Amino acid sequence: MNTENQQRNPVLLIHGIDDTEAVFHKMRAYLIQRGWSVYSLNLLPNNGDVGLDELAKQVADYVTATFASEQRLDLVGFSMGGIVSRYYVQRLGGINRVQRFITISSPHYGTVVAYGSRRPGCLQMRPDSIFLKDLNSDAVILGQLDFTSIWTPYDLMIVPANSSQMSVGSAVIVPVALHPWMLTDTRSLAVVQAALTEDIKLPLLKKKSSQ
Repeated sequence: MNTENQQRNPVLLIHGIDDTEAVFHKMRAYLIQRGWSVYSLNLLPNNGDVGLDELAKQVADYVTATFASEQRLDLVGFSMGGIVSRYYVQRLGGINRVQRFITISSPHYGTVVAYGSRRPGCLQMRPDSIFLKDLNSDAVILGQLDFTSIWTPYDLMIVPANSSQMSVGSAVIVPVALHPWMLTDTRSLAVVQAALTEDIKLPLLKKKSSQ
């Protein structure tokens, strides 16, 4: 069992807007109990006052400062944190560090709720924003990872709710009633655990071995 645990990647949790890392209290305990090393950081400011690309730089800096350069990791992003994480993966070199990537109720195609604020981060999360169009233009790159998008059709923060579903990777519906419950419902936790135990895809190695 110890050998299995040592082979698991550390897991980095990225919170959403107006949240702190404390929002992962139950998920962190759940994963640690099952043998994972779990990390998180507080994105600052957390209220949308800066762009998600700026927050993604904080993720990149945290990874560089916390993990050895050869250490691969798994990434879990909740709500806005999933979009911040995508920017890190797709634009800041995270594609070379992350092996499993999970987003939970993230507005991949925007949410109309973001029209309630003109803060830069909220503008970026509006449907059809230039920021999201650019990020989705090469979302196919996520297929190089073990990518899972988890969402609920009853989400009142991500509207329309299926904005949290991506066509790349795996999509899993967890039918909970409220947005924040996606981090505490036992079904969500089980889906996260299952995604973190998926065998790693190694497309580059497969290509090399087939030559």
